[in-house]
Amino acid sequence: MARFTDRVWDETKQLRAAIDELEFLRRLGDGTLPLDVFRTYIEQDAIYLAGYAKALALLAARAPDPVTAAFWAQAAATSATVELSLHEGLLSGGTLGAAGELPAPSNACLGYVSYLIATAATEPYAVAAAAVLPCFWIYAEVGRDLAASAQGVLAADPGHPYAQWVTTYDNQDFHDEVAKARELVDAAADAASDAERDAMSTAFVTASRYELLFWDTALHPQPWPA
Repeated sequence: MARFTDRVWDETKQLRAAIDELEFLRRLGDGTLPLDVFRTYIEQDAIYLAGYAKALALLAARAPDPVTAAFWAQAAATSATVELSLHEGLLSGGTLGAAGELPAPSNACLGYVSYLIATAATEPYAVAAAAVLPCFWIYAEVGRDLAASAQGVLAADPGHPYAQWVTTYDNQDFHDEVAKARELVDAAADAASDAERDAMSTAFVTASRYELLFWDTALHPQPWPA
Protein backbone atom coordinates (compact mmCIF):
# COMPACT_ATOMS: atom_id res chain seq x y z
CA MET A 1 0.00 0.00 0.00
CA ALA A 2 1.41 3.37 -1.02
CA ARG A 3 2.13 5.89 1.70
CA PHE A 4 -0.15 8.89 1.90
CA THR A 5 2.85 11.21 1.94
CA ASP A 6 4.25 9.63 -1.23
CA ARG A 7 0.94 10.25 -2.95
CA VAL A 8 0.67 13.93 -2.01
CA TRP A 9 4.35 14.45 -2.85
CA ASP A 10 3.60 13.16 -6.34
CA GLU A 11 0.46 15.31 -6.57
CA THR A 12 2.55 18.43 -5.96
CA LYS A 13 5.40 17.63 -8.36
CA GLN A 14 4.45 20.50 -10.69
CA LEU A 15 4.42 22.95 -7.79
CA ARG A 16 7.76 21.64 -6.53
CA ALA A 17 9.28 21.95 -10.00
CA ALA A 18 8.17 25.58 -10.04
CA ILE A 19 9.81 26.09 -6.64
CA ASP A 20 13.07 24.57 -7.88
CA GLU A 21 13.06 27.00 -10.80
CA LEU A 22 12.53 30.16 -8.73
CA GLU A 23 15.05 32.90 -9.46
CA PHE A 24 15.23 33.66 -5.75
CA LEU A 25 16.45 30.16 -4.88
CA ARG A 26 18.86 30.00 -7.81
CA ARG A 27 20.48 33.29 -6.81
CA LEU A 28 20.47 32.37 -3.13
CA GLY A 29 22.39 29.20 -3.97
CA ASP A 30 24.92 30.80 -6.32
CA GLY A 31 25.57 33.79 -4.06
CA THR A 32 24.28 36.48 -6.44
CA LEU A 33 21.16 37.40 -4.47
CA PRO A 34 21.37 41.09 -3.45
CA LEU A 35 21.92 41.53 0.29
CA ASP A 36 18.82 43.69 0.69
CA VAL A 37 16.70 40.90 -0.80
CA PHE A 38 18.34 38.35 1.49
CA ARG A 39 17.60 40.61 4.46
CA THR A 40 13.96 40.87 3.38
CA TYR A 41 13.77 37.08 3.23
CA ILE A 42 15.32 36.67 6.71
CA GLU A 43 12.99 39.32 8.16
CA GLN A 44 9.92 37.64 6.72
CA ASP A 45 11.14 34.18 7.71
CA ALA A 46 11.56 35.36 11.30
CA ILE A 47 7.93 36.50 11.30
CA TYR A 48 6.90 33.22 9.71
CA LEU A 49 8.80 31.08 12.25
CA ALA A 50 7.07 32.79 15.17
CA GLY A 51 3.69 31.96 13.63
CA TYR A 52 4.73 28.46 12.59
CA ALA A 53 5.76 27.71 16.17
CA LYS A 54 2.24 28.65 17.30
CA ALA A 55 0.69 26.34 14.70
CA LEU A 56 2.93 23.47 15.81
CA ALA A 57 2.09 24.09 19.46
CA LEU A 58 -1.62 23.96 18.64
CA LEU A 59 -1.03 20.75 16.71
CA ALA A 60 0.80 19.24 19.69
CA ALA A 61 -2.13 20.04 21.96
CA ARG A 62 -4.47 18.09 19.66
CA ALA A 63 -2.17 15.13 19.00
CA PRO A 64 -3.65 11.65 19.54
CA ASP A 65 -1.01 10.41 22.01
CA PRO A 66 1.78 11.77 24.24
CA VAL A 67 4.67 10.64 22.01
CA THR A 68 3.18 12.38 18.96
CA ALA A 69 2.43 15.47 21.04
CA ALA A 70 6.03 15.55 22.24
CA PHE A 71 7.37 15.53 18.67
CA TRP A 72 5.24 18.46 17.53
CA ALA A 73 5.94 20.36 20.76
CA GLN A 74 9.69 19.91 20.31
CA ALA A 75 9.41 21.12 16.71
CA ALA A 76 7.54 24.19 17.98
CA ALA A 77 10.27 24.86 20.55
CA THR A 78 13.00 24.53 17.90
CA SER A 79 11.22 26.98 15.59
CA ALA A 80 10.68 29.47 18.41
CA THR A 81 14.18 29.33 19.86
CA VAL A 82 16.97 27.76 17.80
CA GLU A 83 15.87 28.76 14.31
CA LEU A 84 14.50 32.15 15.31
CA SER A 85 17.66 33.04 17.25
CA LEU A 86 19.74 32.22 14.16
CA HIS A 87 17.65 34.66 12.14
CA GLU A 88 17.83 37.34 14.81
CA GLY A 89 21.60 36.93 14.94
CA LEU A 90 21.84 37.57 11.22
CA LEU A 91 19.60 40.61 11.44
CA SER A 92 21.53 42.18 14.30
CA GLY A 93 25.06 41.01 13.46
CA GLY A 94 25.95 43.76 11.02
CA THR A 95 26.33 41.50 7.97
CA LEU A 96 23.01 42.61 6.52
CA GLY A 97 23.26 46.28 7.43
CA ALA A 98 21.84 48.18 10.36
CA ALA A 99 18.96 46.50 12.12
CA GLY A 100 15.66 48.32 12.23
CA GLU A 101 12.33 47.33 13.63
CA LEU A 102 10.93 44.08 12.31
CA PRO A 103 8.76 45.00 9.31
CA ALA A 104 5.15 44.09 8.79
CA PRO A 105 4.53 40.66 7.30
CA SER A 106 4.24 40.43 3.53
CA ASN A 107 0.94 39.29 2.08
CA ALA A 108 2.41 35.85 1.37
CA CYS A 109 3.84 35.54 4.89
CA LEU A 110 0.63 36.66 6.59
CA GLY A 111 -1.48 34.42 4.39
CA TYR A 112 0.70 31.37 5.05
CA VAL A 113 0.93 31.87 8.82
CA SER A 114 -2.77 32.65 9.14
CA TYR A 115 -3.68 29.56 7.15
CA LEU A 116 -1.50 27.26 9.27
CA ILE A 117 -2.68 28.65 12.60
CA ALA A 118 -6.33 28.54 11.55
CA THR A 119 -5.97 24.99 10.26
CA ALA A 120 -4.19 23.82 13.42
CA ALA A 121 -6.87 25.42 15.59
CA THR A 122 -10.05 24.46 13.73
CA GLU A 123 -9.48 21.44 11.49
CA PRO A 124 -9.10 17.79 12.56
CA TYR A 125 -5.65 16.82 13.80
CA ALA A 126 -4.89 14.82 10.64
CA VAL A 127 -5.63 17.78 8.36
CA ALA A 128 -3.51 20.12 10.48
CA ALA A 129 -0.61 17.66 10.44
CA ALA A 130 -0.74 17.51 6.64
CA ALA A 131 -0.76 21.32 6.47
CA VAL A 132 2.45 21.76 8.48
CA LEU A 133 4.37 19.03 6.62
CA PRO A 134 5.39 20.96 3.45
CA CYS A 135 7.41 23.43 5.51
CA PHE A 136 9.45 20.53 6.90
CA TRP A 137 9.76 18.52 3.73
CA ILE A 138 10.07 21.05 0.90
CA TYR A 139 12.47 23.16 2.96
CA ALA A 140 14.70 20.11 3.50
CA GLU A 141 14.74 19.13 -0.17
CA VAL A 142 15.41 22.67 -1.37
CA GLY A 143 18.03 23.07 1.33
CA ARG A 144 20.01 20.04 0.16
CA ASP A 145 20.42 21.59 -3.30
CA LEU A 146 21.12 25.07 -1.93
CA ALA A 147 23.81 23.80 0.41
CA ALA A 148 25.61 22.03 -2.44
CA SER A 149 25.60 25.26 -4.48
CA ALA A 150 26.79 27.33 -1.54
CA GLN A 151 29.81 25.09 -1.00
CA GLY A 152 31.09 26.21 -4.39
CA VAL A 153 30.49 29.85 -3.49
CA LEU A 154 32.43 29.45 -0.24
CA ALA A 155 35.31 27.74 -2.02
CA ALA A 156 35.67 30.83 -4.21
CA ASP A 157 34.90 33.36 -1.48
CA PRO A 158 35.20 32.11 2.13
CA GLY A 159 34.01 35.49 3.36
CA HIS A 160 30.78 35.53 1.38
CA PRO A 161 28.24 37.35 3.57
CA TYR A 162 25.59 34.64 3.65
CA ALA A 163 26.82 31.52 1.86
CA GLN A 164 27.93 30.05 5.20
CA TRP A 165 24.36 30.43 6.47
CA VAL A 166 22.99 28.64 3.40
CA THR A 167 25.19 25.60 4.09
CA THR A 168 23.26 25.03 7.33
CA TYR A 169 20.17 24.15 5.27
CA ASP A 170 21.42 20.61 4.68
CA ASN A 171 21.41 19.30 8.24
CA GLN A 172 21.01 15.57 8.91
CA ASP A 173 19.09 16.17 12.13
CA PHE A 174 16.55 18.17 10.16
CA HIS A 175 16.22 15.41 7.54
CA ASP A 176 15.62 12.93 10.36
CA GLU A 177 12.92 15.24 11.72
CA VAL A 178 11.28 15.34 8.29
CA ALA A 179 11.22 11.54 8.16
CA LYS A 180 9.51 11.42 11.55
CA ALA A 181 6.98 14.09 10.55
CA ARG A 182 6.13 12.03 7.46
CA GLU A 183 5.60 8.94 9.60
CA LEU A 184 3.19 10.82 11.85
CA VAL A 185 1.23 12.22 8.90
CA ASP A 186 1.05 8.76 7.33
CA ALA A 187 -0.24 7.35 10.62
CA ALA A 188 -2.86 10.09 10.79
CA ALA A 189 -3.94 9.34 7.21
CA ASP A 190 -4.25 5.63 7.98
CA ALA A 191 -6.63 6.44 10.85
CA ALA A 192 -8.60 9.09 8.94
CA SER A 193 -11.84 8.79 7.03
CA ASP A 194 -11.89 9.16 3.24
CA ALA A 195 -13.22 12.70 3.61
CA GLU A 196 -10.46 13.62 6.05
CA ARG A 197 -7.80 12.19 3.73
CA ASP A 198 -9.17 14.35 0.91
CA ALA A 199 -8.95 17.36 3.22
CA MET A 200 -5.40 16.36 4.14
CA SER A 201 -4.43 16.34 0.46
CA THR A 202 -5.97 19.78 -0.02
CA ALA A 203 -4.11 21.11 3.01
CA PHE A 204 -0.77 19.74 1.78
CA VAL A 205 -1.28 21.30 -1.65
CA THR A 206 -2.36 24.66 -0.19
CA ALA A 207 0.68 24.84 2.08
CA SER A 208 2.95 23.89 -0.84
CA ARG A 209 1.52 26.79 -2.83
CA TYR A 210 2.31 29.11 0.05
CA GLU A 211 5.88 27.76 0.13
CA LEU A 212 6.33 28.88 -3.48
CA LEU A 213 4.74 32.28 -2.87
CA PHE A 214 6.77 32.91 0.28
CA TRP A 215 10.12 32.43 -1.41
CA ASP A 216 9.20 34.16 -4.64
CA THR A 217 7.87 37.35 -3.04
CA ALA A 218 11.18 37.98 -1.28
CA LEU A 219 12.65 38.85 -4.69
CA HIS A 220 9.41 39.85 -6.42
CA PRO A 221 7.38 41.59 -3.71
CA GLN A 222 3.66 42.15 -4.02
CA PRO A 223 3.11 45.34 -1.99
CA TRP A 224 0.00 45.79 0.07
CA PRO A 225 -2.49 48.31 -1.41
CA ALA A 226 -1.87 51.82 -0.15
